[in-house]
Amino acid sequence: MTTVQVSSGAATRTPSGRLYLDDLHVGQRFTSGAHRLDEAQIKAFALQFDPQPFHTDKHDAERTFFKGLAASGWHTAAITMRLNVDSGPPLAGGFVGAGGELSWPAPARPGDVLHVESEVVEVTPSRSRPDRGTIVLLSRTINQRGDVVLIQKARLVVPRKVAA
Repeated sequence: MTTVQVSSGAATRTPSGRLYLDDLHVGQRFTSGAHRLDEAQIKAFALQFDPQPFHTDKHDAERTFFKGLAASGWHTAAITMRLNVDSGPPLAGGFVGAGGELSWPAPARPGDVLHVESEVVEVTPSRSRPDRGTIVLLSRTINQRGDVVLIQKARLVVPRKVAA
């Protein structure tokens, strides 16, 4: 289920298929492949990293704010990262974070099929380091019903072609 779609003025790709800062522009969009979330994944992640009853126990979760089992927001963020790395914007140098914001407007649930839609909202060459710059990538993780389960605004360090 891994596909990469680039729209709104597809960038010229390097022979390696990776995009440098010079290849990116505001308004450029990317759509990742998909990930099917199930109860076992939700519980396994939560037991290790976020052991709250609405993530670990289906019956206890029904009596909580979520009214049922919900994936940890951190699990949803980790899935978002994996989808972006595997099939999102093919950034030269990888996804090197320099800050950002996260929000979870709706919970991800067992059976959800998640994908990520991302847009470049800012491109800034570095003044002090000509070999790199930053982009701001706005990503929305969306389930099969069209519900947004995570919004991430990430500032990423991206190398310039002059560095290659």
